[in-house]
Amino acid sequence: MEYTVQKLAKLAGVTGRTLRYYDEIGILKPARISASGYRIYGQAEVDMLQQILFYRELELDLESIQKIINAPSFNEVEALKEHRDKLLTKQKRLEGLIESVDRTLAAKEGSITMSDKEKFESFKQNMIDKNEEKYGEEIRGKYGNETIDKSNAKVKGMSKGQYEQGEKLGEEVLNVLNEAFKTGDPSGELAQKAADLHRQWLGYYWDSYSKEAHAGLAQMYVDDERFTAFYDKKQTGTAEFLRDAIYIYTGMQKQ
Repeated sequence: MEYTVQKLAKLAGVTGRTLRYYDEIGILKPARISASGYRIYGQAEVDMLQQILFYRELELDLESIQKIINAPSFNEVEALKEHRDKLLTKQKRLEGLIESVDRTLAAKEGSITMSDKEKFESFKQNMIDKNEEKYGEEIRGKYGNETIDKSNAKVKGMSKGQYEQGEKLGEEVLNVLNEAFKTGDPSGELAQKAADLHRQWLGYYWDSYSKEAHAGLAQMYVDDERFTAFYDKKQTGTAEFLRDAIYIYTGMQKQ
């Protein structure tokens, strides 16, 4: 079956403007253009749109999605299996948050008591699950299961105050880093402050610290487009700037 922009947009629950934009950036081209100039989509395009929307649901940006689906190794069946696994993980996270909300409501209504530690359990588990979902394969491959398991255990054992301090410090790292980036000097005082704050922030989540591991993580921020996208959100090149600042801070050589 074939679809025009209007019909496919209605079928998929997106706007026609979205489909035209996907065509413009090359992520989803129509099968053909009709004699009257209309974009026409076939079954292959319908299936590809479904894949794109699955990835969007998993919060990937369009640039990353385009690289994935255009890769020679892309396999639609394997991608669907991966989507399913990730959605089940997401479902588990949401169920944990819903349970926490229900218990909080019950505590507010006086039917149960809830400790400060319990109030933050779901948030800490959610943080762990999100990191595992997005980066688990890479970081476990780089640092090993034992290291990552210890890190996750440390997060779970955080007190309310530690959790809040870690979150606050993470925001401070980004704020100082963005200001330092404007100087263009990764060896400058502000950039080195950002690198030091980043080390302090790691202390909340890492079981132990080493300069080598710190520098390796900084390199991964550049090598992995998902980390790069996070740090480059406001200013392109920020991930590389942070990497350079950390290499100077640790005295390590670039890999």
